[in-house]
Amino acid sequence: MKTLVKTFAAAALIAVSTFAMAAEGPGFKSAKANINFSTADFALEHYVAVTTEGESAGVEQLFAEDFSQKANEAANGRSAVVKFFKKQKGEKLDCKVTTDIIEESADYMVAKVTMRFENFTKTDLVTLVREGDSWEVSKSIHSYK
Repeated sequence: MKTLVKTFAAAALIAVSTFAMAAEGPGFKSAKANINFSTADFALEHYVAVTTEGESAGVEQLFAEDFSQKANEAANGRSAVVKFFKKQKGEKLDCKVTTDIIEESADYMVAKVTMRFENFTKTDLVTLVREGDSWEVSKSIHSYK
């Protein structure tokens, strides 16, 4: 008799949790943060936060669909970069960051992001483009010294 009661209790618990998850609807837990990238400066600032401060909110929104990243001979696409930065959530790099705007127009910006670590320097040339009312990172090229 005790076994039968435990079985019904377990079945009831499973049913309740299943209904609770179904009530939340699909994508409930994976809601994406909507970040304001109305200016190139906001998008560049967020790019620096993603790459150096471990920020993961709005990563999908930050990188353009045709994003490409190059470092020496290696190249990465958007999905690999987004996946990498999501894994780096909360990881802060021990470096000093400076940004310089190299060229800017109404629809694009090229910026130089320099990250000075103790033993080396990483320079990142970042191209941002305006898509509608929002700015996105379309290309990133790294070099190391």
